[in-house]
Amino acid sequence: MNVAEFLHRVEEEIPKNLALDWDNVGLLVGDENRQVTKVYLALDATDEVIEHAIASGADLLLTHHPLIFSGMKQVVQQDFIGRRIIKLIEHKISYVAMHTNFDVQVMGEIAGRQLGLSHMEVLDVTIADKDKAKGIGCVADVTAPITLCDLAKKCKSRFDISSVKVFGDGQTELKRIAISPGAGKSEVEVALTSGADVLITGDIDHHTGIDAVARGLSIIDAGHYGIEHIFTSYMEAWIKMNFSDLQVVTEPDKEPFWVI
Repeated sequence: MNVAEFLHRVEEEIPKNLALDWDNVGLLVGDENRQVTKVYLALDATDEVIEHAIASGADLLLTHHPLIFSGMKQVVQQDFIGRRIIKLIEHKISYVAMHTNFDVQVMGEIAGRQLGLSHMEVLDVTIADKDKAKGIGCVADVTAPITLCDLAKKCKSRFDISSVKVFGDGQTELKRIAISPGAGKSEVEVALTSGADVLITGDIDHHTGIDAVARGLSIIDAGHYGIEHIFTSYMEAWIKMNFSDLQVVTEPDKEPFWVI
């Protein structure tokens, strides 16, 4: 199978046109006619990840976050993005990103399921068709009230991360939970409108956090990596189910920072 055939099947499941207009997804480096026998999965195309993909003998690297995001006028060794692109080309590894198209199609739903939520609705609708609304994140009522402290502990455990940051009173009882994996500052207003008592997300700054609490919305900041790393395990299972002839290697889970 070549890259184009692989992408065609993947994009039937996670359509490229679901991506938000500022995003950059799909085949970003490589030749769509090149054969694929082994796929390497990761959240980000870091130097370390690319070295691991090369060492594994992968033909294709698939990540959630795009390596090429804003415009580039040069692809040179002296630039860290250019260096990565050159290395991928040198080792004949095609590179594909599935970012907000993955978010809109499944990320919120699988994050909610991992936390044990049911009867979920889309938090921030980006596409509404006759069959089903799609968008960023999810929101759901809980079957039994849970305190903010207990929910924070549950997030830490269910997403297998070392810490979360919490804005709000730990004893606050929560009845409606919103989740927006990744950077969720822009989803605070949507979470408030949805009637959520808490927003679980990442990359929340000081003022956004305390202002949300003042308006009745607690925040659990699980980090950008903290929730979105579920991308790799989901895609690993999906590829194995749909491509019996492909080998899949997944970058080991590793938080990108450490806390003292």
